[in-house]
Amino acid sequence: MRRKKEIPLEHAPEITVTVNGTIVTRRVPARRHLIDFLREELGLTGSHTGCEHGVCGACTVRVDGRIVRGCLMLAVQADGRRVDTIEGLSDSGELGELQEAFHRRNALQCGFCTPGMLLAAQDLVAGHPDASRSEIREHLSGNYCRCTGYQAIVDAVEDVLAARRKST
Repeated sequence: MRRKKEIPLEHAPEITVTVNGTIVTRRVPARRHLIDFLREELGLTGSHTGCEHGVCGACTVRVDGRIVRGCLMLAVQADGRRVDTIEGLSDSGELGELQEAFHRRNALQCGFCTPGMLLAAQDLVAGHPDASRSEIREHLSGNYCRCTGYQAIVDAVEDVLAARRKST
């Protein structure tokens, strides 16, 4: 089997992406996945590469306000778009309530799934503040966790939703 030659980087497409509020312009190979671009080119290693098939959710990032699997999206598809990673959302404080609840409920044992789980949870909290326990489970079902058994994660998200309902 003959291996295809890589296109020299100087001939690769140039993309401009706003990552965590910072405009970034780089040349990237056309077949580089967004998660690899974020991790290898920008050093944003909070989101993980897991299954590389979009099943586990470890590579979850937010593009133009919607969560996506970074292993299924090419970096060139992010050209002109806004990408938020776990680092940016954590630094901005947007995930603060969820991070505290995950800690309090011991919902982050090994931590591999935690970034993707937090992004999925934030998506739910922001878009569906009246979610039931079963709706929380459904929304998080695309993210695998092999350590916690999900109970603590669902409890943490439920705590945040309940606290927000109580404060309004």
